Amino acid sequence: MTSAKTDDRRDVVIVGGGHNGLAAAAYLALAGKRVTVLERLDVLGGAAISADAFAGIDARLSRYSYLVSLLPRRIIDDLGLSIRLARRRYSSYTPDPHNPGSGLLVDTEDADAAALGPDAAAWREFYSDTSRAARALFPTVTEPLLTRREAKRALGDDALWSWLIDNPVGEAVEARFTSNLVRGVAMTDALIGTFAPNLDESLAANRCFLYHVIGGGTGDWDVPVGGMGAVTGELARAARLAGAEFITGAEVTSITPDGEVRFRHADEERSLHGSWVLANTAPAVLDRLLGITPTAKPEGAQVKVNLLVRRLPRLLDPAIDPAAAFGGTFHINETWSQLDEAYRQADAGGVPDVLPCEIYCHSLTDPSILSPDLQASGAQTLTVFGLHTPHRLVTDATNDDQRALLQRRVLASLDFVLAEPIEDLLLTDENGSPTIETKTTLDLERALAMPGGNIFHGPLSWPFAEDDAVLETPAQRWGVATEHPRILLCGSGARRGGAVSAIGGHNAAMAVLESE
Repeated sequence: MTSAKTDDRRDVVIVGGGHNGLAAAAYLALAGKRVTVLERLDVLGGAAISADAFAGIDARLSRYSYLVSLLPRRIIDDLGLSIRLARRRYSSYTPDPHNPGSGLLVDTEDADAAALGPDAAAWREFYSDTSRAARALFPTVTEPLLTRREAKRALGDDALWSWLIDNPVGEAVEARFTSNLVRGVAMTDALIGTFAPNLDESLAANRCFLYHVIGGGTGDWDVPVGGMGAVTGELARAARLAGAEFITGAEVTSITPDGEVRFRHADEERSLHGSWVLANTAPAVLDRLLGITPTAKPEGAQVKVNLLVRRLPRLLDPAIDPAAAFGGTFHINETWSQLDEAYRQADAGGVPDVLPCEIYCHSLTDPSILSPDLQASGAQTLTVFGLHTPHRLVTDATNDDQRALLQRRVLASLDFVLAEPIEDLLLTDENGSPTIETKTTLDLERALAMPGGNIFHGPLSWPFAEDDAVLETPAQRWGVATEHPRILLCGSGARRGGAVSAIGGHNAAMAVLESE
């Protein structure tokens, strides 16, 4: 390996070429800054990529991230992004685990037709509340932070603030709904990627729930047309056209508080010196690069399974068209009591016997990710997200066995509500292998440098600052500050981070521009 090259100065060095880093690069390059993005992998996009997951099969799956809600229209317009987000007609379908031949279908075009029974009025009121919260709070995520007092005033409803922010959201879910099934459907938004009990005194579930229901000012979760890679592809295009430089295959090895970034690239040790360094990494990774021992390692709590099937499976519920059931979020084994039991088993150190799962069928809404031949054949993609599988359940030594076990538990959950085994519908790739891939939290950590497989890069924060928070600098006001003035967070670990939103990248860029 050759010796280090002479430092090369930049206005901004961005560590990590995920979607937030690309958004920051685009904003800053458009403002005339000399920007270089360093990406460890050979492709840009991080967790928001599309990939040919199965050998010889022309299906571009959103391999990790899969739906979009929190990407503000403001960022799309500012950067001139050509991104299409397709709305799903059906919100969700949930089979009744006590009678899988019946279930709850929530149709966004005909809410009164949902089989909510005595919970129908409570459902409308509950989501009317979350809609008001979305309209009040989502526009603030691309502005300097409000304080808690200011955010509460913007919401303008003390009772709503109380159940949404101050008290465990599970208390409101349990009090407002009577059905075990309906309670579970409402509760899942508080648990995606978050390991918490239904009644969570830490309020981690509240923060997760809040981000799941405020996106776009509506709470809708949309399908990115062309797959998630189309979103990051547009961000990369915007940054490139603005003049940003990308170096892929660049593994950053250290960062100094004065802005020196050392990295390995093409068997060389190199370094850049940025007036600003933006870390599109988990805070724990940034600590390591700064030579600091992280105080705690983040923990993810999900398993992701991608499948390609030759057609949609038949349901045990004869009254529901599979295209409707899979046209939204398909909840399996996610009643209130099942969520509680799965958490209890996982917290005790075991994989839940009955795994709560959610299924998303991208190709029903957007068939463009499949080749014309696959489309014509009726093939469909299924993305399964299993809850309550915390990172503590896997180790380097056990990951392969746990992956296999988790995959079996996911398939068992699916088979419980289907009229035929899901494995019988899998296609085979060019090597004769079935078209299924499973990603544990350890797989995410290895592939994406995402500590603990935590999809949010760490605990989610409120989208506001506490009333006593120090908000003296632009970085503090935008929620991207670190203890080093010239090093900013710009990824999901920033305040108001998490999901495919580009908010962290936007806000870090605004902090830089406001500082000069």
